[in-house]
Amino acid sequence: MGSSKSYFFVGIGGSGMMPLAMILAGQGAAVAGSDRSLDQGRVPAKFAALEALGIALHPQDGSGITSPEQIVVASAAIEPTVPDMIAAEHVGAARLSRAELLSDLFNKARLSIGVAGTSGKSTVTGMIGWILHSLDREPTVMNGAVMKNFARPEAPFASALVGEGDVFVSEVDESDGSIALYRPGVAVLNNVSLDHKSLEELRLLFGDFIGRADTAVINIADPEAAALAAALPVERRMTVAVDAPADLSASNVVEAPFAVTFDLSERGAAPVPVALHVPGRHNVANALAAIGAVRAAGVPLADAVGAIAGFKGLKRRFDLVGVGDGVAVIDDFGHNPDKIAATLDTLHAFPGRLLILFQPHGYGPLKVMRTALVDSLAERLRDGDVLILPDPVYQGGTVAREVTSADIVADLTARAAPARYIADRAAAATALVAEARPGDRIVVMGARDDTLSLLAAEMLAALTARDQSDTIPASANHE
Repeated sequence: MGSSKSYFFVGIGGSGMMPLAMILAGQGAAVAGSDRSLDQGRVPAKFAALEALGIALHPQDGSGITSPEQIVVASAAIEPTVPDMIAAEHVGAARLSRAELLSDLFNKARLSIGVAGTSGKSTVTGMIGWILHSLDREPTVMNGAVMKNFARPEAPFASALVGEGDVFVSEVDESDGSIALYRPGVAVLNNVSLDHKSLEELRLLFGDFIGRADTAVINIADPEAAALAAALPVERRMTVAVDAPADLSASNVVEAPFAVTFDLSERGAAPVPVALHVPGRHNVANALAAIGAVRAAGVPLADAVGAIAGFKGLKRRFDLVGVGDGVAVIDDFGHNPDKIAATLDTLHAFPGRLLILFQPHGYGPLKVMRTALVDSLAERLRDGDVLILPDPVYQGGTVAREVTSADIVADLTARAAPARYIADRAAAATALVAEARPGDRIVVMGARDDTLSLLAAEMLAALTARDQSDTIPASANHE
């Protein structure tokens, strides 16, 4: 992709679009874009950050696409009736999908590391990027989440890193089948479970992905991933597992509220201690995958272990927003059964009720994962916990509403799980804040909606205000 080219991103604020636009801009290309959220005035700080990078923003009305020299990039969520797409056809501009553009950049790198799986992709990608960056390998990193290690006041939305080296690290999406476009030097497979597609489709997509790699790093503690690993020649795979035999194996896991330690053994060698500043057994598995990937890239084990200790985590991945009136507020990306299970298991390892606001990330995914989602929640919600579901994310377009949040709550209620349906998200948040008492943990969960982080911050502010009101002397209230 030559830096002389001009790109226009339709839906530039999307979690998969924004970092790609940032990478191209960082490489010297002319980049512009539009977004429905920009027109609606949602998350203005995100678009200000794009403009600060020299990216021109336009209304999503077709006015920004004026030349056949522009390359128009659109995500899978963009419908052909969107005015920008009509304008692109009218002027004869070339069009690329987000996946086509990303896979082209990825495949051209001397060393490409692709991270796949239903859950954990963004965290593993961030871990790999941080390890390589801290060891001066200068990677380019494409992530779907903001990496705290690279975020700065002048660059708060650091979901991408533009490096000068020859390594390209990217999470790879299976939801639209575009994973088939990538040819990884190192492939990582975390796990295989329901989210957007059936298990049969996922087995084929993930199996082909790791089959194209020079080296595949696979979490064999996941049964589906282990079955796919078994089909690969031993010399082309590196296995990882927590509390099970593998090429990289973790044992003696000790959890803390916002950290975890474990012992790491490589192919039966004497174990070395590893300390992470992110919590949960799932992050032990993520760390094993990241260390496996950089080992395949030639990084010594001791260097990898030392570097990963500095990983600060990702925004919206078990992200402690703050504590107000004795109540911790956590912002989390949990939106499918595995991600939700990992977060709830991590939280339930320590005392305190859970008050959960879970906004499903769309009606289509809700239909696919209905049974698995209900099973995951019903098995983990405890007496005293509160789960409230508002309506799913909807930001326009055509959608079939065959399964709703009310249906999920009905399924959970039938299994005696403490769940409520409150259609309006703001009302759901207000109800949880009113319910909260010191020692509770509020968790805001969901995907595909950047305003969830703003909602979590608003809930914290309400708790803090309540605490301050409670501590004002009675006489002061009458002055």
